[in-house]
Amino acid sequence: MKHILFGGDGFVGRQLAKKLLEDGEEVIVADIVNDNQSVYPKATFLTCDVTDPATIAKVPMTADDMVYNLSAKMLSPIQVRAKRHDFFYPVNYDGTKNIIEAMDRAGAKKLVHYTTDMVYGHTVTYPMTEDHPVSPLGEYGQSKLDTEFLAADWRERGMDITLFRPRLIIGPGRLGILTKLFKLIDMNLPVPMIGSGKNPYQFISVFDCADAAYRAWKAGVPNEAYNLGSINPPPVKKLLGDLVKHAGSKSLLLPTWGFAVKRTLDFLDAINMPLMDPEQYLIADEMCVLDVSKGERDLGWVPAYRDEDMLIAAYDEYRSQKTAGNGANHGSVQPAE
Repeated sequence: MKHILFGGDGFVGRQLAKKLLEDGEEVIVADIVNDNQSVYPKATFLTCDVTDPATIAKVPMTADDMVYNLSAKMLSPIQVRAKRHDFFYPVNYDGTKNIIEAMDRAGAKKLVHYTTDMVYGHTVTYPMTEDHPVSPLGEYGQSKLDTEFLAADWRERGMDITLFRPRLIIGPGRLGILTKLFKLIDMNLPVPMIGSGKNPYQFISVFDCADAAYRAWKAGVPNEAYNLGSINPPPVKKLLGDLVKHAGSKSLLLPTWGFAVKRTLDFLDAINMPLMDPEQYLIADEMCVLDVSKGERDLGWVPAYRDEDMLIAAYDEYRSQKTAGNGANHGSVQPAE
């Protein structure tokens, strides 16, 4: 079988390409850049911009192909409010629409598509199952939710589409917003938390994300949505405390009054000086944890990586990159969601 990975040179895509190649599968990586081709040297690379239907049409797609949409604009770099719609929608929504329409013309029926946990918005029930109400808090989450509505429409026309809603994805090659945290710790500066830090914070490993897509293909591409996150995430205070200890830092964790911090960040966002995206800080002190048991039941997928280990590994990579003199650039190339 031929596997076509749109956005396949990205963070999750290159790990999925590698996994499929190791399984003896034929892989086409269709992306606008090929910065990581050394990870998947036996794959065929095709230059493709998902916002341009003409370039998608050049990808050799047939009815029997397995398609994955891994292309996305993320929450980093931070955008001012007025620019968010035009930043997210061309890739996240229009790109998805272009891919699905190309699949339809080719007769391809099977798609694995990544959305985000940001479709949920504020926590209503804990932990969040896939049936949790959806109410995005910004353009990023809304652009992804709109692709889920698009998928529902095409499912009715006969396509099989598996949707994945991951938490913050981290792993080798992606630092992004974590760079700010690591800098504070390296400089022995206080690390402010939004709220008390008693609520958990959940990550998902890039390797677990790639494994989920692989298992969805093996399971026949169920017409379902699945949460992707770690198991038993620790409280923010413990997660950061362990990291500070590991780093040998003198940084202190500062709990704050979450309401006041969020209103301050709201004000800065309103005057086009955002420090964080509202979709990040508005839920930072909530019990925002995804229930991932459905993936285990349907796909046999169980996350293998713990939050504590993932964060420490990311910090160690940051230190290594900093020592090599290119940490800042590396973190900006692969932004964390």
